[in-house]
Amino acid sequence: MTENSSQRPASGPNSHPELPTQYAPADVEGPLYERWVERGYFEADARSDKEPYTIVIPPPNVTGSLHLGHAFEHTIIDALTRRKRMQGFETLWQPGMDHAGIATQNVVERELAKEGVSRHDLGREAFVERVWQWKGESGGQISGQMRRLGDGVAWNRERFTMDEGLSKAVQTIFKRLYEDELIYRAERIINWCPRCLTAISDIEVEYDDDDGELVSIRYGEGDDSIVVATTRAETMLGDTAVAVHPDDERYRHLVGTEIELPLTGRRIPIVADEHVDPEFGTGAVKVTPAHDPNDFEIGQRHGLPNLTVMDEHAAITAHGPFQGLDRLEARSAVVGALRAEGRIVAEKRPYTHSVGHCSRCKTTIEPRLSMQWWVKVGPLAKAAGDAVRDGRVKIHPEDMSKRYFDWVDNLHDWCISRQLWWGHRIPVWYGPNGEVVCVGPNEEPPSGEGWHQDSDVLDTWFSSGLWPFSTLGWPEQTESMAKFYPNSVLVTGYDILFFWVARMMMFGLYAMDGTPPFHTIALHGMVRDQFGKKMSKSFGNAVNPLDWMDTYGSDAVRFTLARGANPGVDVPIGEDWVQASRNFANKIWNATRFALMNGATVEGELPAPERLSATDRWILSRLNEVVAEVDAYYEDYQFAKLSDVLYHFAWDEVFDWYVELSKTTFAKGGAEADAARRVLGEVLDVTLRLLHPVVPFVTEKLWTSLTGQESVVIADWPGDSGFRDEAAEREIENLQQVVTEVRRFRADQGLQPGQRVPARLELSGTSLAAHEDAMRSLLRLQPAGEDFTATASLPVAGATVALDLSGAIDVEAERKRLAKDLAAAEKDKAQTTAKLSNEGFLAKAPDHVVEKIRTRQATAEADIARITAQLAALPKG
Repeated sequence: MTENSSQRPASGPNSHPELPTQYAPADVEGPLYERWVERGYFEADARSDKEPYTIVIPPPNVTGSLHLGHAFEHTIIDALTRRKRMQGFETLWQPGMDHAGIATQNVVERELAKEGVSRHDLGREAFVERVWQWKGESGGQISGQMRRLGDGVAWNRERFTMDEGLSKAVQTIFKRLYEDELIYRAERIINWCPRCLTAISDIEVEYDDDDGELVSIRYGEGDDSIVVATTRAETMLGDTAVAVHPDDERYRHLVGTEIELPLTGRRIPIVADEHVDPEFGTGAVKVTPAHDPNDFEIGQRHGLPNLTVMDEHAAITAHGPFQGLDRLEARSAVVGALRAEGRIVAEKRPYTHSVGHCSRCKTTIEPRLSMQWWVKVGPLAKAAGDAVRDGRVKIHPEDMSKRYFDWVDNLHDWCISRQLWWGHRIPVWYGPNGEVVCVGPNEEPPSGEGWHQDSDVLDTWFSSGLWPFSTLGWPEQTESMAKFYPNSVLVTGYDILFFWVARMMMFGLYAMDGTPPFHTIALHGMVRDQFGKKMSKSFGNAVNPLDWMDTYGSDAVRFTLARGANPGVDVPIGEDWVQASRNFANKIWNATRFALMNGATVEGELPAPERLSATDRWILSRLNEVVAEVDAYYEDYQFAKLSDVLYHFAWDEVFDWYVELSKTTFAKGGAEADAARRVLGEVLDVTLRLLHPVVPFVTEKLWTSLTGQESVVIADWPGDSGFRDEAAEREIENLQQVVTEVRRFRADQGLQPGQRVPARLELSGTSLAAHEDAMRSLLRLQPAGEDFTATASLPVAGATVALDLSGAIDVEAERKRLAKDLAAAEKDKAQTTAKLSNEGFLAKAPDHVVEKIRTRQATAEADIARITAQLAALPKG
């Protein structure tokens, strides 16, 4: 009947360990997790003959602590890997941390500042040693927090992007790319942080709308003058041209001529370039190739000189009165000088526009021309695009593929050098006579007078781009590489689809001879507050998930996050939802405790269907349907849907219906009660296993108590046997209709939930006769006595329930209350009907207003029908 039944250790009514009356997560979670780790449940064996299933953790920064985004992502990955482990796969969830170059260096520099020293006081070697010391003492606190959440990672395989093996991988691929002429050194525009004193990646730039100024400046004199507008007036000191569109008739006669650049005494050309939008502003733009990426491209097309007018601290270097001024000081001074010369045509303040800031220190980014190392991404990006186009890699949800292609098909060369001390130092040495030598692993660098290593380190994304295979031992051909590469799936946020995923795709395909790093890319959204707003400390809505774990338990946090996890869609979350998930965990605990106290068992085979009641056959049929649904949703990464299915099946069908219906069976005793105990044990066994990947702690405690087995972590995943009983399902659905309708009627009549009333149940001709005792118990209905007089009769699902309410309610008081409600409903109907009959109103009112009036009218009509029926059902007198 099911694929889930098996001979198990004895677990009769008296063999279960007694569960506490209340579930206390703090008493359960820590000890359980340590036991899982000690027993090696999460370790992966590269020599196993099982089919592999591999996921790498998106490596958190060594400086980081667990935030809700981590908790969300880890919940999804943990659910996937726990299920696959139960399905018999050799499952590896690879853990590790990123060295986080800029963030870590900033943390240690702040620590040094408290001591009154700088990294320059220590020197590079001593500073790097100090960072390693900090990592050993304070870094990686997120690892302990991951344990709190229940992450089933292979801790014995934990890696760090700066450890020896991964450093060898970085050096290996750098040299290989260098020799294939896919890494080069060139002067280009980069994002520069004047505070961190390094180039930073696009993902480390945060854009905010800042209040600045827009200044229009007149270049040249008379009819040959041109007006340009800028938000960064200080950069005009580095202008080397003015550009106009080649088809712009206003300026065609000036193309090819020169114009004087104010304040400098220099003359600069006017060039025609299709990049210029003739409809924007005056149709003319100043060109500063050394301080703007678009201007740099224009400069390259027209052979313009690159004039750098700011140093690494964003101070002016151009000779003259502005030299040495900070860029913001220079901005005001330049505008003042231009105003004095009559060059200012217009000024707008405040002028709100998007400005890039360093994500670490919030300093405004300065586009800067700089000599840097670059990856030539053209052929790498094409391979990354082709792998998705030809189906070797699937992106889920599929509609995210377009965003991926938009990125990889238009990817610019990648700046990989950073002006830091903490990180993988670029393995290139320069000689006294201009020699350049790239050194691979196990190679001796050149030595002697005049030789020195490049001072820059590699972008952190460079090493994390190797993560799917460097963590497995590459460049060595290890057993783990052979077993676990390519990874099965990558789970990550859509926000780093471009910055991390694309780089892993490029490097994986390149290093592994065309084999992509993973089969599937499963993208999730961002966690937001309950109003859909981005969580941020500055907004005052940031949440520490550890606080919620302390209050409600880790299972509650995990289940809340899973219920919001629709593929590629942002996840709103509020504390009320975590409380609801805590209530669910409590419900699971209390229902299982009741079942154990009443002899629920997994001992022996399930009775044959013909020996089971319709109630038992119904729940087993529904159980198999749920197993099939959950499996289908897992394969489609639909965590919200599978969590919802499990929630409603467990709470509504198992706990609220099956357990309640079984109480009368248990009370009667006999063979039917024994069968029900075995079925209840089966249902709980399977339900707990289905729930385990999402809520691992409470299910472990309850499942081991129920079955007497070692751990649900290593239990078999339930299978759908195909058993269905549609007749039993219809029978119980009819029973549910009767109970629901009578409960609604009782509530409408003002009866208390526990108040017992006489009733006669007419069940002949239906399949419900066998359920009369259960129905009476659920509905608080006592047998009809000799003086029984039916004051209400409810026909439902072929049955009739006659009730005698003559002594149960104050009839006159109830009639007055209902009459008042009826009058209000009739008044609302009259008002809405009048409005909807008014042609003038319908002609002028917006559609949504009219629709709202129609809804009110329909509600009023339904209320009138309901209340009229209630009045008619009241006893006469």
